[in-house]
Amino acid sequence: MTEAAQIFTPDFLDEVFPPSRTEAFFEALFGDAEDGAYDIRLRFADQHPEELRFAFHLLQRPGMCLACNLTYGLPQVFTRHPVLAVGALARTLCERLGAAPSSWALGSTREISRKEHVIPFTIKLG
Repeated sequence: MTEAAQIFTPDFLDEVFPPSRTEAFFEALFGDAEDGAYDIRLRFADQHPEELRFAFHLLQRPGMCLACNLTYGLPQVFTRHPVLAVGALARTLCERLGAAPSSWALGSTREISRKEHVIPFTIKLG
């Protein structure tokens, strides 16, 4: 297990990017959090010498249809949405390693299954 994997546990990432952020995101988008079709969870993927890789997991909510939603346009929405604050999140994650981000990017949405999609989140270390 890498040092980063020991630091960026699901529990730690749920503190940094709490489940309540999903509710706030849908409240801002739709005016009602219950209209959201999925929950958003940040998870660590892996570490390379000059970068950290995470993923936003979009998990279908009961009775909703994740596949019916426009998840493929989400990287652009996530990039600039103030509730998600991905740039600030990148800084917070890097600070945990005593580093600073030189850049960050969201990749294209990937369908893992009909009930789970992921958006890759890569942070280049400065």
